Amino acid sequence: MSTKRDYYEILGLERGADPAGIKRAYRKLALKFHPDNYKGDKAEGEVKFKELAEAYEVLSDPQKRQQYDQYGHEGLRGSGMHDFSSMGFSDIFSMFTDIFGGMGNPGRGHRRRRGLDLETEVGITLEEVASGCERELDFDRYDVCEMCDGSGAKPGSEPESCVTCGGYGQVQQQTQSIFGMSVRVVPCPDCNGRGKIIREKCPDCTGHGRMKIHRTLKVKIPAGIHEGQVIRVRNEGEPGEDGAQRGDLHVYIAIEPHPLLTRRGDDLICLAPVGFSTAALGGEIEVPTIEGPEMLDIPAGTQYGDVLRKKGKGLPQLDSKRVGDLLIQVHIDVPKRLTERQTELFEELATLDNEHITHRRKSFMEKLKDHFRR
Repeated sequence: MSTKRDYYEILGLERGADPAGIKRAYRKLALKFHPDNYKGDKAEGEVKFKELAEAYEVLSDPQKRQQYDQYGHEGLRGSGMHDFSSMGFSDIFSMFTDIFGGMGNPGRGHRRRRGLDLETEVGITLEEVASGCERELDFDRYDVCEMCDGSGAKPGSEPESCVTCGGYGQVQQQTQSIFGMSVRVVPCPDCNGRGKIIREKCPDCTGHGRMKIHRTLKVKIPAGIHEGQVIRVRNEGEPGEDGAQRGDLHVYIAIEPHPLLTRRGDDLICLAPVGFSTAALGGEIEVPTIEGPEMLDIPAGTQYGDVLRKKGKGLPQLDSKRVGDLLIQVHIDVPKRLTERQTELFEELATLDNEHITHRRKSFMEKLKDHFRR
């Protein structure tokens, strides 16, 4: 997966920043990069806006901030982060109602919003890529409060319709400018766009209607999956508004490096040291495969850098019966220390090699002279 920037750097903060400072920094920058305000490239503004939201989600949560401070981005695996890449700007604004003052959930005047998606990451080995596997995921998410059934009101009481907006969650706001009077629709300031007022709040969720819960589930990872691919687990995100569809959980795949094998598509590559005499005379060597060590035939006269192939010893293609190959690149292993007997044999071989090369050179020179005599 791509490298992420430091969250403190994104918000322009020192690591010791207090919660109020974090909130102020996020509010200032999020308003700057919001598409209605940003003057530069809109696509760039969108990326920065979502980057800011991700940084604020972590640094405003004491538990996630502690994990991040101690272990960095790696420490947030399985923490139930929101998948901001799939959200719209209004969704992100509605997540942080207390910051933007009134950008809350819409009331009856709006279509009910689907629940927010979450993301997490799971690491697997190359062997698990070959066979497929199952992983147990642990993450946190907000869910409907069981005590009040999501209403936010104390059991035995009911939310009241907001008298300011008539339960619609929106009001008209008039603004005088040099061009005249303009009217725009904004979230109701009294009910924060909910359309309802809670007089007696639920003691468990303090009127929010939702609580953070810990969730454990198993997810199947298919054979042949690639680094950075996403498995979508439907309806495991956060609940929607007023019974709307729940969001999804996006599971990003990270593949751990193998000590001997490298992946290229569905093929596997390994470097194999081959002795000088084996390369010259031919023979067998042991090479690593995803299933364990196997023998490989080395043809006589094998050269440094030659690539040999073992068919069907690579990785399966995702959603296919095709299997890649194992490619073995030959590295001639030249000994650094020789015994006396080995030195004698190599000196004898060097003499023979020089005679052979000299003979070949003479033959080449003769051919060259013949060419110019024509």
